[in-house]
Amino acid sequence: MSSGPGADSAPAPTTHDTVPPAPAEGARKSSMFSSLKVRNYRLFFAGQVVSNIGTWMQRIAQDWLVLSLTGSATAVGVTTALQFVPMLFFGLYGGVLVDRLSKRRTLLGTQAAMGLTGVALAALTLSGHVQVWHVYVAAFAVGLATVLDNPARQSFVSEMVGPAQLQNAVSLNSANFQSARLVGPAVAGLMITGVGTGWAFLANGLSFVAPITGLLLMRARELHVVERAPRGKGQLREGLRYVAGRPDLIWPIVLVGFVGTFGFNFPVYLTAFADDVFHAGAGSYSLFNTLMAVGSLIGALLAARRGTARLRVLVAAGIAFGVLELVAAAAPSLWLFALLMAPIGVFGMTLNVTANTSIQMGTDPAMRGRVMALYMMVFLGGSPVGAPIAGWITDAYGVRAGLAAGGAVSAVAAVAIGVILTRIGGLRLAVGWRHGHPTVRFVPREREELAAAA
Repeated sequence: MSSGPGADSAPAPTTHDTVPPAPAEGARKSSMFSSLKVRNYRLFFAGQVVSNIGTWMQRIAQDWLVLSLTGSATAVGVTTALQFVPMLFFGLYGGVLVDRLSKRRTLLGTQAAMGLTGVALAALTLSGHVQVWHVYVAAFAVGLATVLDNPARQSFVSEMVGPAQLQNAVSLNSANFQSARLVGPAVAGLMITGVGTGWAFLANGLSFVAPITGLLLMRARELHVVERAPRGKGQLREGLRYVAGRPDLIWPIVLVGFVGTFGFNFPVYLTAFADDVFHAGAGSYSLFNTLMAVGSLIGALLAARRGTARLRVLVAAGIAFGVLELVAAAAPSLWLFALLMAPIGVFGMTLNVTANTSIQMGTDPAMRGRVMALYMMVFLGGSPVGAPIAGWITDAYGVRAGLAAGGAVSAVAAVAIGVILTRIGGLRLAVGWRHGHPTVRFVPREREELAAAA
C-alpha cells in the first residue's frame, strides 16, 4: 500500500481465524461531531444533507406519481423493486470496479447521473408527457448508478477521515440520512400538494449540485491514500474468498442479513398494525414511522459519541432489537406499541452502524470496495426476500405472529453469532460487579486459566 500525507494507517488484515483485538482504552472517547473537524468530510457531509433530503422527496413523489398514473399498488412495488434489482445482480461487480477506480471521481459520475435522472423525470412530468414506463426506466437507472455509488460512498468515508474517526463519520452519515427521512417526506408532501409532483423531481435533481460541489472542492492531498486494486481476472472470487476467510467480517454480514431479511420488514408490519390491529388509519402509521426515525437518529448519534466499533455491541444490539420486536408484537395498546418504535429504531441503527464500521475497519483498503459491495447487497437485498415471507406469515397467522417471528429470528441469530465469535476469539462471557454496577464483558480464556493456576 502506498503511503503519503495522511496515509491510511488501518492495520493489515489477519488471515487466521481470530477476532481483532479491542481498541485501546483511549480510543473509545470521541466527541459526537469530531469527524466534522476534517475539512473534506465536512464538505461531503454538507452535500449529503441537501442530497438526502432530495432523495427522500423523490421517493415520495415517485410513488405518488405511479399511483396517480396507474391506480395500482403493485405498480408502486414494481418501481421500488427496479431500484433494488441492479444491486442484487450487479452489486459485487460494482465493488470490483470501485476498488480499481478513484472513489472521488466515481462519486462525481454517479451523483451527476442520479441528478440528471431527476431532472429528466421532472421535465417529462412538468411537460405533461410522463408515462409509467418513464418512471420505471428512471428507477432502474438510479439503481444502476447505485451499484457503483453505494460501495464508493461507503468506502470513501475512510479515505476522508482515516481509521481514527471512521465510526464517528459513519454514524454521522446515518444520522444525516435519518434526519432527511424526517424532513424530506414532509417537504415532498407540501410541494406535491402546492405546486405539483414535477417540481419535487426537479428539486431532487438540483439537490445533487451540493454533493458534486463538495467533491470538487475537496483537497486531494488531504485524502488518506489507498492503493487501487490492479485490473485482473478473478477479483470477484478473490473478494469472496477474502471475506469467507475472515470470521470478523463474514459473521457481522451474516447477522445483518438475518436481521435485514426477517426483522426489518416494517412497511408490512406497521401498516397492518395501524389498520388491522389498532384500526387507527394512516395517521398512526405515520406516527410509528416518525418515532422509529427519531429512534434511528438517536442511535446514530449515540454511535457517533461512542467512537469505537465493538463486536459485543453489535451482538447486544441484535439481541435487544429482536427482544423489543417480540415485546412490541404483544403490545396491547396503540400508545405502548408506538413508544416501542423509538428504542427499536435505536438498536436497529446501532446494529447497522456498528456492523458497517467494524467491517470497514477490519478490511484491507484495497479490498474495501468489494467487501462493502457485499455488505450493501446483503443489507439492501434482505427486504425484497423477507417482505413476501413476512407478508405470508401476516396473512396466514396475523401481524402479531409476523412481527414476533421476525424478532425471534433476529434475537436467535444474534445469540448464535455471538457464541460463534466468542469461540473463534478464544473468549468467554464474564459477569461481575464494578463500582456497584453489574458488568457483562468478554475476556480471554487464557486469563481465566492463569487465574485458576495462581
